[in-house]
Amino acid sequence: MSVPLEQIPAPHDAPQLTLVDQLVQWGRRRIDERVFRPGMRMPSIRKLALDKGVSRFTVVEAYERLVAHGYLDSRRGSGFYVRERSAPALVAKGETSAMAALAAEREPVRNTIDVVWLLRNMLHTSSPEKGPGLGYLPGRWLDGELITNALRSLSRQSGAQMLGFGTPQGFLPLRQQLQTRLEELEIGASAARQIVLVSGITQAIDLIARLYVKPGDAVIVGDPAWFQMFGRFASQGARLLGMPYTPDGPDLDALETLVATWRPKMLIINSVLQNPTGTSLTAAQAFRILQLAQEYDFIVVEDDVYGDFCPAGFPATRLASLDQLKRVIFLGSFSKTLAANLRVGYIAASADVAKALADQKMLVGMTSPELNERVVYKVLTEGHYRRHVERLRARLDGVREKTARMLEKTGLRLFATPPAAGMFLWADAGVDSDGLAAAGHEAGFLLTPGSLFSPHQSPTTWMRFNIANCGDPALPELLSNCLEKASRRSA
Repeated sequence: MSVPLEQIPAPHDAPQLTLVDQLVQWGRRRIDERVFRPGMRMPSIRKLALDKGVSRFTVVEAYERLVAHGYLDSRRGSGFYVRERSAPALVAKGETSAMAALAAEREPVRNTIDVVWLLRNMLHTSSPEKGPGLGYLPGRWLDGELITNALRSLSRQSGAQMLGFGTPQGFLPLRQQLQTRLEELEIGASAARQIVLVSGITQAIDLIARLYVKPGDAVIVGDPAWFQMFGRFASQGARLLGMPYTPDGPDLDALETLVATWRPKMLIINSVLQNPTGTSLTAAQAFRILQLAQEYDFIVVEDDVYGDFCPAGFPATRLASLDQLKRVIFLGSFSKTLAANLRVGYIAASADVAKALADQKMLVGMTSPELNERVVYKVLTEGHYRRHVERLRARLDGVREKTARMLEKTGLRLFATPPAAGMFLWADAGVDSDGLAAAGHEAGFLLTPGSLFSPHQSPTTWMRFNIANCGDPALPELLSNCLEKASRRSA
C-alpha cells in the first residue's frame, strides 16, 4: 500500500544537511508521526526521486540509512516497508549531529489524540495548507519585514541598552503604548501601575493560576474553549467547570446555575471572537456576566488575544471596558498577528492585582525578554501595524465564506452563521471527530478534534477549522471520504 507524499520541509539548519540527510529527516518524521504506518510500502525509488527532484542514488542512500536506523525493512524485489518497532530506533553510527538532535527531541508516538499530541504535531506540520487544525495564521500571511525592520532599528542603538536585567513589569515604553491602545477600547489602565508584560497568554494564565487558584477551587471555562489552559488549572488542583455555548454566545442561564452551585474562584472567557466558536459578547451578555461576578464574588479573566481581528464598529463588548479593571483581569497578545514565536503579551488589571502578578512573574522567571518587547514597541510605533492588521482581516474575509461553503458541501454542519470576523469555524462532522483527526493524520493533514476543546476531553462530533489553512485542494475530498466511510460503518 502506498502513501501520499509531501515536499521535504526546509529545516532550520538546511545548509548543513545534504540531500540524503534531508530525505532521511523527511522519512523519519513521517514515520514518527504515523503518516507512514508499520507495514506500509514506501514510495518506489523512481517515484520518490521524481516527486522530490533528486537522483535515484539519493533515494537509495536515504532508504538504506532508514533501514540501518531501524525505520524500514528492505524486501528484495518488492521495495521498502515501514518496520514495526517496539522501541525508538537507535541513532546509527555516523548520523549527523543535526539529525541526532532531532531524534533526541522527538517523543514516542502516542496512540491517543490529546493536547500533547496536537501541540507536538502543530510544531512539526510543514505545510500550513495541510494544517486546518493549526491555531495560528500561515507565515506567508504575516509580514516578516515588520519584524526585520524593527530589529534593524534596534541594531543601530547602543548595545548597552540590551545588557540590563529589565523589570518584572516589562519595557516601560511598550506599556505606555499599550495604555494608549487600551484607551481606544475604552479601558483605562496606568502604564506604570496596571500593565504587566508577559511571554504570551500562556504565561499570563500560568501566573494567574499560581496566584489565585488553590486545590479544590472551582474555575469556570468555556465548553468548548482554548484547550491549553485546562491542564494548567487542573495541575493547580482546580475543579474545572464547563460553561456551554450556543450560536449566540455563552449560555448564561447555565453559567448562573454553575456559579450558584459551585461558587467559583474565577471565570475565563474570550469576550471577542471566542476560540473555537467565533462568537462575541453583546453588551447585555457582558452586563449579566459582571452582575453574576459581583453577586457571587468571582474574578473574570478576559482573554482578548483575537481582538485585533475585529474591524472598527464590530458588534462586541469587552468586559474590561464596562468594569474598568475592578474585577476583570484583561489579557492581550501579539502572537496571532505578528509572529507565533515572538511571545509578547500583556496583563491589564487593578494596581494591586498587577503588582501581585508582577511579583509572581519575578518569582517564577524574573523578567520577560526585553528584546522581544522592544521589537513589538518598534512595530507599534513605526505606523505600519494597523495597516498590517487590516490586510490580515481582508484576507480572512476573502476566504471565510468560501471555506464555510466547502465544509457544508462535504457534509459538515456549521455551529452558526459564519462570524463576520476572526479565523475559526466550529463545525459538526456528525461522527467522532477523534477518528476523523486520525484519518486526516494518515493522509498528512493536521485536524483538531473537538474533544480537545472540552475541559473533560469528552468525545464529540465537533471540530475547529482555521479558515486560513483550508486551501489544500485535497482537503474536501478527504473530509467527504472520511464522512462517507463513517456513515457506512454506522449503517
